[in-house]
Amino acid sequence: MSSEPTQTPGADDDAIGFDDLTRDIAEVPAVEVITTVAVHLMSAAAVKCGLAEGGEKDKDLDEARKLITALAGLVTAGAPEISNFHAAPLRDGLRSLQLAFREASIVPDAPGAGPGEKFTGPVYA
Repeated sequence: MSSEPTQTPGADDDAIGFDDLTRDIAEVPAVEVITTVAVHLMSAAAVKCGLAEGGEKDKDLDEARKLITALAGLVTAGAPEISNFHAAPLRDGLRSLQLAFREASIVPDAPGAGPGEKFTGPVYA
């Protein structure tokens, strides 16, 4: 069996193969991958907190909780690896999302029980 990527019938001859994609991701520094994932999580959480253009229509606090918790885990674990220069703005964004979640909740979580607070500690206004 060949390790060559196969192209689907009708695909362009210029299509990027698996080896090209692997080489491309190999050239991306870890700090860039970590911060990019964090920004995607932040953006999705902001939408689910009702902070985006769609507002209340897109609000889903259950989904927001999951995204914020995942973001908190990534930022907490990744911070020592990416330096404070990159981690500080991510921490600020995370804290803002945690506060926005608390404001959007009809029944607020107890201090330390909000999304991601098991990783960051309690967040107060």
